[in-house]
Amino acid sequence: MTTVFLIVGGTGLLLLAASLVSGLHLHIGHLHAHLPGHATGHHPAADAALSLPSVAGFIGAFGFGGAIASVLLAPGSAGLPCLIGLAAAVPTSWFAARLTRAAMLMPTDATPAQSDVIGALGVVVRAIPGQGYGEVRVAFAGQQMRFHARAEHPLPAGTPVLVVDAPSTTSVVVEATTPVLG
Repeated sequence: MTTVFLIVGGTGLLLLAASLVSGLHLHIGHLHAHLPGHATGHHPAADAALSLPSVAGFIGAFGFGGAIASVLLAPGSAGLPCLIGLAAAVPTSWFAARLTRAAMLMPTDATPAQSDVIGALGVVVRAIPGQGYGEVRVAFAGQQMRFHARAEHPLPAGTPVLVVDAPSTTSVVVEATTPVLG
């Protein structure tokens, strides 16, 4: 009987590995489960109860819990090990569903848009000629990024600048924030 429980537990582990690759979705025909409190409309967390991680957690905990019980308690019987496996599986599945729901509802920042760089401060790292592009380093989206840059007047390397336009995702128009001597 222990071997059967170990096979069931191993199947749960395989399903868990599949959930990491597949993106946490489990579709069985047209089955849709909804959590209490989400009766109206579709909510991303509503499918967490039957997410692949929660099903895998249930199967794995049932199999491994039953295997441990069958070895320790009554070799050869299946009734008590099944109950102990079920007692291990229910909270494991609930916990996996809660983790899945928390991951699905995790707040994230919006993806930066091209225009979000306007107003950012930076410095010229390759001189900007009067007619053409140089290069600037700008603090943008929490990182130091380099952009091709042009300006109304030539700017030498090291000049602090302010981004006033973003004509493309890789280029900006800048103005010096301090007077340029020379």
